[in-house]
Amino acid sequence: MDTILVLDFGGQTAQLICRRIRDAGVFSTVVPGDAPLDREALRGVKGIVLSGSPHSVYQPSAPRPDPALRAAGVPILGICYGLQRLVTDAGGRVAAGKTREYGRSRIHIRKPSPLFDGVADRFVSWMSHSDVIERPAGLATVAVSENGHPAAMQDGAGIYGLQFHPEVSHCEFGARILSNFAAGVCGARRDWNLDRFLESIAARVRAQVGAAPVVTLISGGVDSAVVAALLLRALDPGQVHLLYVDTGLMRDAETEEVLASLRLLGAANLCAVDASQRFFAALAGVTDPERKRAVVGDEFVRVAVDELERLGIAGACLAQGTLYTDLIESGKGVGARADVIKSHHNVRSPLIEAKRESGALVEPLAELYKDEVRRLGRRLGLPARVVGRHPFPGPGLSVRVIGEVTRERCRTLRAADRILIEELHRRGLYDAIWQAFCVLLPVQSVGVAGDVRRYGSVLAIRAITSEDGMTADVYPMAPDDLLAISSRITNAVPDVGRVVYDVSSKPPATIEWE
Repeated sequence: MDTILVLDFGGQTAQLICRRIRDAGVFSTVVPGDAPLDREALRGVKGIVLSGSPHSVYQPSAPRPDPALRAAGVPILGICYGLQRLVTDAGGRVAAGKTREYGRSRIHIRKPSPLFDGVADRFVSWMSHSDVIERPAGLATVAVSENGHPAAMQDGAGIYGLQFHPEVSHCEFGARILSNFAAGVCGARRDWNLDRFLESIAARVRAQVGAAPVVTLISGGVDSAVVAALLLRALDPGQVHLLYVDTGLMRDAETEEVLASLRLLGAANLCAVDASQRFFAALAGVTDPERKRAVVGDEFVRVAVDELERLGIAGACLAQGTLYTDLIESGKGVGARADVIKSHHNVRSPLIEAKRESGALVEPLAELYKDEVRRLGRRLGLPARVVGRHPFPGPGLSVRVIGEVTRERCRTLRAADRILIEELHRRGLYDAIWQAFCVLLPVQSVGVAGDVRRYGSVLAIRAITSEDGMTADVYPMAPDDLLAISSRITNAVPDVGRVVYDVSSKPPATIEWE
């Protein structure tokens, strides 16, 4: 199969490059940035993309590709760090810039390039760098940023470079640019689709699991539901065990809804356990976000182990709905150069790590992003109300209660969050928003109730638009909607005295507060 190879230098969107190319119908795969580019590795490869990186090329420890890169005989596209790497390795110069270019930046195309076929002469890109190319080493500038810095370059002999990130959803014409490279410049055939992915991942799961029992840990979110549906499709339903653990950190009425949706999947083995007391005891006094995630992850696995022993299937494989977003934010991308943005409990927990190292961990969605998971869920026949639910973090409300997590504070947050979601549905806003939720802050704010001075908790509302969770914009909530939602929350939830609206994009913020 024709393939576009993506070299991952630790960039937070390396896998997203692969995703966008696959969306164009061309198969793509990701390998570590320093992977050997021998004849076997290049079999079927029609082009190579160099990803971004948290490093700068002038740092002594900066990652480098195999020196055989330019001799691969296929077109090469460098993105951000990838472009700077190509320039530096050819004898050019990259240095720290006087101004950073982060987020939106207008691009002006100055010269023709096959990368920009069908692209407007001026468009909005998405940038994330603070370095600038000072000496291009034979590359001609074909587009510049609004600051006048090189934004796109090429040499006329198969080397291309972009200083911006066409892979993120907020870059105009980004998908078109990557498609132009993969199918146009590289001439790769468009013979990849989600059905082929489903076939390949099902075969991979069967090969890994064999006839062994598999336990899927159900968290209440879309991801674990899709994993359950996939396993029930790929394996004998009798060997698939669905274990729902009520942590006490779930959204309002979530337990009942989750169990009902699992029964619709035709699960033969469904077990639900109320472990809320164990989780609150383990979280007592814990305020550090990373520690919370580890505590929830470890306790989740401990509960699962106890239940598996009780059910007599202690040796079962463990399946979970880890996404590639979880892996790269936790510093677990393909390469060894990624920074930890935040640890996901289902990735960096020591107990999860042990399962992964032993080969007993099944993560069939680990190459996918949230929008792909939703599409896969629909393909597997999951109800729209399940597939369309807003994302929910694995640690649940524990990372939306800032500070110490208690049953009472979760109860307050759950009540407020229920009102928010009800109002979004009532106002026809829910499906227009990628994710919306409330965050309870460890702050008391003065207010007045019935002519009496009163201190109440501060609650933040977060609502964003996104495609894949890697970048996000604040949802432009109308003031009238915000006022009505705030009024209903402060009237119905006595502990909340003040409501604020989070207007941060990602980057620089993450979607969740912790």
